[in-house]
Amino acid sequence: MTAVAEDGTLTINVTPTAAKKLRFFAQKQGLEDEFGVRVGVKGGGCSGLMYTLSIEKEAGDNDKIVDNDNVKVFIDKKAYIFLAGTELDFSDGLNGKGFVFQNPNATKACGCGNSFSV
Repeated sequence: MTAVAEDGTLTINVTPTAAKKLRFFAQKQGLEDEFGVRVGVKGGGCSGLMYTLSIEKEAGDNDKIVDNDNVKVFIDKKAYIFLAGTELDFSDGLNGKGFVFQNPNATKACGCGNSFSV
């Protein structure tokens, strides 16, 4: 299912597995009732841009807000152009454990999946 922001634009999809893990981490921080996940990008990594992910109590003034599987996703409008249409999943398989981004905007990604370029 593709998530849509409050303003109707395409945005980040959070899988049920990722949503469950995000709720777990929020609970560990004492934010089980009201929280969101901030998803963004910053310069760095072997491909030029790196994903950022953090549990936050509330959205910022410049954030797009998406409610996906009862998890609010906060995306800074500057990062949105790099992340529109992205799927956030969680993997705990043999090849590694952690959050995984499937970004249709990425033209190149590093082997570990933590950085990308557009």
